[in-house]
Amino acid sequence: MTTGTGLDSQVGIAAESVVGTAVTVTKFVEYTKESMKYSPGFLEPSTLQAGTKYKRASRVTKSRITAGGDLELPIASRGMGLLFKHMLGSTGTATQIASTTAYRQVHTPVGKLGLGLTLQVGRPEPSTGTVRPFTFRGCKITEWEFSLSDNDVANLKLSIDAMDEATVTALATASYTTANLFGFQQATLKLGGTVATTTGVTAVTGGTAVATVVNSISIKGTSPLATERYGIGNGGVKSEALENDIPTITGSFKAEFNKTELYDVFKAGTAVAVELVLTGAAIGVSGNNDTLSFICPAVIFKEAPPVVDGPGVVMMDVSWEAYHDGTNPVIQLMTICADTTL
Repeated sequence: MTTGTGLDSQVGIAAESVVGTAVTVTKFVEYTKESMKYSPGFLEPSTLQAGTKYKRASRVTKSRITAGGDLELPIASRGMGLLFKHMLGSTGTATQIASTTAYRQVHTPVGKLGLGLTLQVGRPEPSTGTVRPFTFRGCKITEWEFSLSDNDVANLKLSIDAMDEATVTALATASYTTANLFGFQQATLKLGGTVATTTGVTAVTGGTAVATVVNSISIKGTSPLATERYGIGNGGVKSEALENDIPTITGSFKAEFNKTELYDVFKAGTAVAVELVLTGAAIGVSGNNDTLSFICPAVIFKEAPPVVDGPGVVMMDVSWEAYHDGTNPVIQLMTICADTTL
């Protein structure tokens, strides 16, 4: 039943064969909020004319065109692979595990050249109940942040740069894959251990499960991009955004104060492996479970101040950055699910 409110909204995505050439969206994600918008630039007069003190409309012209914004959504057990690929700039695919109904996706940073998304937002118009389509082409994910807190589900925030927006593209018919969400109670966090990558999959052996009470964790990736590649003949629309500076992977823990397990690691200033795994429901009779995992082989704690803030439990906010250890990927995002493709 039509409501004319956000209850009728939708977000769909699809990979572009040529960055900036829009395609029909085919994959739909359940989301919490979006802020995608069209942002034209204008050239305005600064000339003087006797008898007129305001700028004249006849002298205003649209110049540059850009678009973008944020998309926030919970992380589901299925249907996330395409976003993960474009977050990290990976070449990951879905690989069947033995002859089961479970498939593994391994995403590691490779590069974002040639990767573009078409993203369509369906926004309900209250006065008519019509869901109006806003289609963004040439989308690149410039920043992403995974967050997980006590008594909450795993969430993802994406910052997106787009080349242009269209409002004449037909609204795609939304369809959704049944999936579960990952919750805080499904998470385990380990520090240390030996990291090795075999046949393209990174694993940690000998890591120690964190005994400290950690009540939130975040992991953030930033990819600086040249997003103002405007040239003659492009009609004010920019060319594909290209990576133009060093990307970073950073993160944080909010935890109860523990000198040995956390503060001493900070004081030592040496790299330590961090592994976060969320284990969900069984995937049929495959013998596998829905899984979401992050491995950063070489993390350095940058700040870890324990603070007494009254009579309560002494807490510490640990902030860290992931580095390349010379052998393994800086970060690996791996999923196991029932999706046969991204």
